[in-house]
Amino acid sequence: MVSAAAGTQKGAGEPIPLSALQHAVYCLRQAALIHLERLWAENRFTAEGQVLHAVADKGGSRKAAGLRRVMALPLSCRRLNISGIADVVEFHPDADGREVPYPIEYKRGKPKRHRADEVQLCAQAFCLEEMTGIPVPEGALFYAGTKRRVVVPVDDDLRGLTEETIAAFAEILDLGRTPPPTLKRERCRACSLEELCRPDIVAKPAKAWRDRMVDKLPS
Repeated sequence: MVSAAAGTQKGAGEPIPLSALQHAVYCLRQAALIHLERLWAENRFTAEGQVLHAVADKGGSRKAAGLRRVMALPLSCRRLNISGIADVVEFHPDADGREVPYPIEYKRGKPKRHRADEVQLCAQAFCLEEMTGIPVPEGALFYAGTKRRVVVPVDDDLRGLTEETIAAFAEILDLGRTPPPTLKRERCRACSLEELCRPDIVAKPAKAWRDRMVDKLPS
């Protein structure tokens, strides 16, 4: 299913959705098509993801095994201008009597080669740190395909990648301009927006023109 909402482009200054960062790591053009141009198309992968998140999105709070677990917790970080909903946040008691936030993001399938899921989780950690004033050293990704948690250290490398991703996508939103496509890649086959993006049709003529211009340059 394909949908488009004309005249509803995201305005500059609005918070960047946490979910947009996952798209931005995967492909900045995909993120812009979804969050700037408001285009969307379902495929099997997106449908499975919607079903998985429906469980966590019911919200609520409960205690289990000495910790507090909150589902569908609203998050925001003014410093980075991001906001969204955490699937699950556990609050683990530490030796000082504090509740240390531990974000858990639910994902379909299994761990991926790229770091899109980790960046989205790290952005949640940024929000929780600003909201609670307590450092978040790690979180977890729960994959439905393996039914296991993958612990994700929120280290300097991941923090740097996440802030770079936020800055890159914020610039796209500020300019209000969707990046041009690159030539078709392996990731394109799994993208629900492939037919809307048309990477080969749009990118090949642009590359051919650029190559012709380069050939005309004096040696």
